[in-house]
Amino acid sequence: MTEPVDRATETFVAHRNLLFTVAYEMLGSAADAEDVLQETWLKWVGVDLDEVREHRAYLVRIATRQALARLRTLGRRKESYVGPWLPEPLLITPDVAEDVELADSVSMAMLLVLETLTPTERAVFVLREVFDLEYGEIAEAVDKSPAAVRQIAHRARSHVAARRPRGEVTPAETRDALAAFQRALDTGDLQGLLDILAPDVVLLTDGGGIRQAALAPLVGPELVAGVLGRIPPGSLYPAQLNGHPALIVRIDGQLDSVVAARIDDGLITGLYAVRNPEKLSRIEQETTVSR
Repeated sequence: MTEPVDRATETFVAHRNLLFTVAYEMLGSAADAEDVLQETWLKWVGVDLDEVREHRAYLVRIATRQALARLRTLGRRKESYVGPWLPEPLLITPDVAEDVELADSVSMAMLLVLETLTPTERAVFVLREVFDLEYGEIAEAVDKSPAAVRQIAHRARSHVAARRPRGEVTPAETRDALAAFQRALDTGDLQGLLDILAPDVVLLTDGGGIRQAALAPLVGPELVAGVLGRIPPGSLYPAQLNGHPALIVRIDGQLDSVVAARIDDGLITGLYAVRNPEKLSRIEQETTVSR
């Protein structure tokens, strides 16, 4: 019995990063993605591996089905969530640094776009557009025909294209914008802050009903600057969040929030501040801040 289990473990570990990223992109929650991995493992060890032709595809199918079931449950939880719901931020996402397309797909802005898809559309989009799975493989994972999956993929692609960031933004451009943003806050330069914010900038703050946060999106540079201007000078630290430059806010040495940004044409059009401590526990454990 030991040999099959060892073989199952070896195969699962080899594909763990892939499975985590699939689940995270579908759910926007690292904690739930880890639960999906656990459920996938429990089903995987009961499989006769000699009967499975393609181990990777089979594991992705299990993980996708588990994530779909959990996504529908999450949808009900989000309906009663206090204030805006933002994805759980990640400082470290497997293999993101080396893969620009993957980094874009796990950015806070893109995850919020994926939130506007139906569960099945989201699964199909992630599996096809991010991981380039064949339509037949995806069909087995979502229990649809290949023809139906093609239609769903086309619909999801069009939906995402209409809502994703307008142009390609390099990490350097994001860092420059965030550096100007940080400099303005640290020096109390209100005009400098207004200059880096787009006229239609939107600030979303997620406190989860646990920490103080705006219960609705804040729109416009003056309103956004007025709220962000309350952050004490010297509290912002550069970080790499969801594969992109971001900022960590520490007040009196304690992790207060993380801030991701959406950049269009050199200006900040979206700011996403996660304050819910339940979504920050992973970052608290992983991060060591240096200035």
